[in-house]
Amino acid sequence: MMNHKLIEVTERNDGEITEIALGPPPANILSAAMMEEISAQLREDAAKPQKKLVIFTGQGKHFSFGASVEEHTAERVGDMLPKFHSMIGDLLNCDIPTLARVSGQCLGGAFELVLACDLIFAAGGAKLGVPEMQLGVFPPVACVLVPLKCSGQLALEMAMTGQSFSAEELHRQGLINKVVDAEKLDETVSSFFEKQIHPKSASSLRMTKAAAAMMMREQYKAYIGKIESLYLKDLMSTADATEGLKAFLEKRAPEWNNE
Repeated sequence: MMNHKLIEVTERNDGEITEIALGPPPANILSAAMMEEISAQLREDAAKPQKKLVIFTGQGKHFSFGASVEEHTAERVGDMLPKFHSMIGDLLNCDIPTLARVSGQCLGGAFELVLACDLIFAAGGAKLGVPEMQLGVFPPVACVLVPLKCSGQLALEMAMTGQSFSAEELHRQGLINKVVDAEKLDETVSSFFEKQIHPKSASSLRMTKAAAAMMMREQYKAYIGKIESLYLKDLMSTADATEGLKAFLEKRAPEWNNE
């Protein structure tokens, strides 16, 4: 097992499950360094033929508050954003089934990571969303994946308003598979694995995943580069994108110039 600093990796069920816990708590911020650790772990797991499930969770009460805002600034975003989009691509291209175990807050880039998982199990009361618009920017991955997984209308509402949604609401929208009481979340995930994944062939699971994910992988590959370019070349050259991020870091309300 690799020596990670920002994620906590645990193997379960005789190596059939890898659990990747984001850290450190309480915020479990997704940094560029953590993104590299996640991609490396996915590559390691891919080489293990007995692996049947990769679970993503957060250390502590929350899944994650999202990607590092400091790394979104004009000086650093050109390095961070391609790494993030590459990690999401690695996750989408992972043939091992993936499951996100979500509790507490799951925001921004963390929500986009969850979107790239095959299954989402959430605790009641969990809050999920992409608040980037409040900082004057937008969420590229969500703009690609929400329309593919649920609806374009929801994608636009989430991206344009920046509001958080309850796990219950996203379950009604078809984006989340299961919502259970927080104290039953671990039991629900374990029971699902034992009843629905463990009895199956690992190789058959991987090929089925590859078949079911083929269209999403192709769509992500087709559009994420164009959206990344729109973000880095156009959005980040605007005064409001710079102001929104600066205001957040300075803990004040932004003063928009509408340009």
